[in-house]
Amino acid sequence: MAGAPGGGEPGPEAGEPLLQRSDSGQGSSEPPAQGKSQQGFLSSLFTRDQSCPLMLLKTLETNPYVKLLLDAMKHSGWCSGGGCSRLSVLSSAVNRGRHFSCEVCDGNVSGGFDASTSQIVLCENNIRNQAHMGRVVTHELIHAFDHCRAHVHWFTNVHHLACSEIRAASLSGDCSLVNELLRLRFGLKQHHQTCVRDRAVLSILAVRNISREEAQKAVDEVFQACFNDREPFGRIPHNKTYARYAHRDFQNRGRYYSNI
Repeated sequence: MAGAPGGGEPGPEAGEPLLQRSDSGQGSSEPPAQGKSQQGFLSSLFTRDQSCPLMLLKTLETNPYVKLLLDAMKHSGWCSGGGCSRLSVLSSAVNRGRHFSCEVCDGNVSGGFDASTSQIVLCENNIRNQAHMGRVVTHELIHAFDHCRAHVHWFTNVHHLACSEIRAASLSGDCSLVNELLRLRFGLKQHHQTCVRDRAVLSILAVRNISREEAQKAVDEVFQACFNDREPFGRIPHNKTYARYAHRDFQNRGRYYSNI
């Protein structure tokens, strides 16, 4: 989810991310018993503030969805001054980075894009594992990409928000077959489109004080155009293999156009 300051409708309270991504639909851990934190064996090897930047670092260096989006960010100017390349090299740069921040968040929130600072907030208390980190970073980078290339009015135009949420749900892997099976949701005919619609509506409801009917109407009104907008991937990357192919094609675009 993403957001930007603007008039017309009240934005978030001071100090909160302008857009937060709820993890509704995927489930979350049960509350810890007797006030004690429940951690798996692997997660217990690192303290919370260590595991978030380490997972982020691995995501930035190895996740094909993220690597493509970071390349697109460089071309769009989001990473002016070489910020993206620094973020992908040193863990210290990730911790203090201009564009990423690991924080403790309220509720069942995984992350958010703060359009006023062009910063992605990662909720270290709710991101469960490496795969989850990859999906959250990809989702928020799609919002950042949209913010770079268009005049998105996050809090004054619900259709702009709906469009970016549709794209993020479709292109980030949120609606992959594996994730839908883990949610115990099954379907064959146009199941990806159904999932994208549902996830976009949930995301809008998490950041806007509107009814489900209003959110659904906004999604329906822009769905076809925004679902078909697959930049910068050029295709729906249903898995990491498709994302690697999309990244290769993206890298070859400049070579192609330079030969015309």
